[in-house]
Amino acid sequence: MTQMRVLLIEDDPMVREVNRQFIEKIAGFEVIGQASNGVEGIAQIHKLKPELVFMDIFMPEQDGVTSLRKIRELKLPVDVITVTAANDMETVKQVLHLGVFDYIMKPFSFERVQGTLENYLRFKKQMQTERELTQGELDQLFHYHGGHNEVQQSNVLRSEKSLPKGFNRATLEKVVHYLQSVEGASAEEVASGVGIARVTARRYLDYLEKQEEITMDVHYGGIGRPVNYYFSK
Repeated sequence: MTQMRVLLIEDDPMVREVNRQFIEKIAGFEVIGQASNGVEGIAQIHKLKPELVFMDIFMPEQDGVTSLRKIRELKLPVDVITVTAANDMETVKQVLHLGVFDYIMKPFSFERVQGTLENYLRFKKQMQTERELTQGELDQLFHYHGGHNEVQQSNVLRSEKSLPKGFNRATLEKVVHYLQSVEGASAEEVASGVGIARVTARRYLDYLEKQEEITMDVHYGGIGRPVNYYFSK
């Protein structure tokens, strides 16, 4: 397979450059163009014909959700990965409904981007087959299309059992996804990143640790109490 051609649509030049560097460190991908808002992005898709778009949600002139709708309305043959600070459930629902390959929350690590792009590359290679597929192969394709395959997905999120009293599954998903996007975080950082109270973040983190979905390590800084840091497995 030739290099996958990627277009970056992001209004922050520093984030755009980080995205470019991350993507071009991964074998099989090249960044062929950049745009600072959705209007420019749609024009660049027409002009450059990328296979994949890395797009922010919060942008001037035309935001990512509107741009996604236009991409689908125009039937442009391009896949989309959103890389964004947007973490409210309404935005997540809209973006998933519009068929993104994955949803990466800022701040994110190189490993998170690498995992998504490697999944995407496997997905595209498997889509090129001309033979009939088995159910197992179809299952694998759909799991790749969800960004992470089923083995990598949290058992807690896949479980249908009820959560402890007072817990919300959507909030739990946000906490899990936030930890997947960073290389460790304190309860305070999780609270800020997800948009919940620190005491609420600590409850969810304690639950996830007891379920052995995440790990915890004590960090000893300078003056003051040690801080618990939580890590996605």
